[in-house]
Amino acid sequence: MKVLAISGYKPFELGIFNKNHPSVLYIKAAIKKALLNMIEEGLEWVLISGQLGVELWAAEVVFELQLDYPQLKLAVITPFLEQESNWNETNKEWYTSILMQADFIDSVTKKGYEKPWQFRLKNQFFVEKSDALLMMYDQEKEGSPKHLYELALEYKTKHNYQIELITFYDLQMVVEEEQFKQSDY
Repeated sequence: MKVLAISGYKPFELGIFNKNHPSVLYIKAAIKKALLNMIEEGLEWVLISGQLGVELWAAEVVFELQLDYPQLKLAVITPFLEQESNWNETNKEWYTSILMQADFIDSVTKKGYEKPWQFRLKNQFFVEKSDALLMMYDQEKEGSPKHLYELALEYKTKHNYQIELITFYDLQMVVEEEQFKQSDY
């Protein structure tokens, strides 16, 4: 596996309204754990669309991992130009800081937002241009990741494609592991 797409819930879908919310540490720890295994197996690129939440947290994890694994690269490929135009200033600054550190930036459609087909096209692009998908998604709590997940499942029926989910159960395990580590001191 050389290219991994990462996606998942937006912050508000998780009840997170501040990027420094304590839950973010556990989400990032779960992403890091998954990425470390994949890096050992030859992962070279992480692909995100730059949406708020899991994708930008994943970017921060990639930047942290690049200190020990400089061969790991981040590509931000947005569904359309200026996707952040309606975001608040705090989110725009966060997004801009991610873009400034990314190794590659592009857009699937070379125009601003027009219609939902741009998101479908982005999902198709992500699945076709990656070897695997890491997604924070739990089928019991549908949300924005559902469409990408269903497309990846369909794609997997005809292609050698890996899908790895971080579910709420997985997150609970990470929380317990992290709390156990902290209690050892």
